[in-house]
Amino acid sequence: MTVTPVDFASLLCSRLCHDLLSPVGALNNGLELLADETDPAMRQRCLDLLAESARTSANKLKFFRLAFGAAGGFGDLVDARECRGAIEGLLSGGRKVELGWLVEAEQLPKPAAKVLLNLAMIAGDALVRGGRLDIGGEENGGQLEIVLRAEGTRLILDPDIRRTLTDGEGDEGITPRVAAAYLVHTLARETGGSVQITEPADNVMLFGAALNLS
Repeated sequence: MTVTPVDFASLLCSRLCHDLLSPVGALNNGLELLADETDPAMRQRCLDLLAESARTSANKLKFFRLAFGAAGGFGDLVDARECRGAIEGLLSGGRKVELGWLVEAEQLPKPAAKVLLNLAMIAGDALVRGGRLDIGGEENGGQLEIVLRAEGTRLILDPDIRRTLTDGEGDEGITPRVAAAYLVHTLARETGGSVQITEPADNVMLFGAALNLS
């Protein structure tokens, strides 16, 4: 089975909508509660929850615009600071994940930026109870090497996501759940590169991608 561009775009849209459903739904529920609430303290609590849901929705949209969309416009390079800001926003909600940024380049080729962003999302999701995510990237002999180190007390990576990252589309095809992993694999493969993942050991898991720049 071969995923067509239209099918794959639909899968990415499904993933985006799934991730936005919770904060947008919280906005709707908060507005309904606010309309019926008269106690000043409870109204303030509702407003605080609305602000948090709005912030989470905005952060997710900013991230997905870069990770799935036309990152940085139609140029070939993306500002690395924009990638960092998008990842920080994504990690700021829910589980507490500390970000370590070790990318020295000021700009990244667009495929590399998308690989980095989507790997960061996948690694962040694997940190079920929070932890630390260190992201590094450097050019080495015509290759751009991206490494992510996820450290936490509970690390879980879905086997289908792992397989899709390293091997691409399997017999089961591509679902919204593995769409980001398929995007990473495809972008790396198109440059003649590869993706590697280690098994969790001592509460640490490593994600690596190598992309040929020439």
